Amino acid sequence: MASEAFEEIAETFEFLDDWEDRYRHVIELGREMAPLDEAVKVPATKVEGCASQVWLLPRIEGTGPQAIFDFDGESDAMIVQGLIAILHALYSGLSVTEVLEVDAAAELGRLGLNEHLSAQRSNGLRAMVERIRKLAGEAASA
Repeated sequence: MASEAFEEIAETFEFLDDWEDRYRHVIELGREMAPLDEAVKVPATKVEGCASQVWLLPRIEGTGPQAIFDFDGESDAMIVQGLIAILHALYSGLSVTEVLEVDAAAELGRLGLNEHLSAQRSNGLRAMVERIRKLAGEAASA
């Protein structure tokens, strides 16, 4: 159920044989994201469980289960900023119900990230996915 943007990332990963090239691509994806306004980098938007500083700011259009999910995010670490960009590609534009149906572990597994991220980065990625699911769940029941 991956979005077209995520499918493009997956195709690029298949094309790039070397993990150094894949890491460079992840970092480039992160650089393409707009930075967050300093005013929204507050405890309520900070993701706990990440070794790096990570903030996710939801943008939900509509109400209830069919509300459309989107978010902005930022990290102080380049690779984590790239992971935010990948999650953005995976989830943005889906309904909050669809967000809850995404098997993030399986989709991200297609990229081979599990085997190539440190334990701390993997934990941080899981924490970001959990935060996204929590935000979508809250919006779905609103």
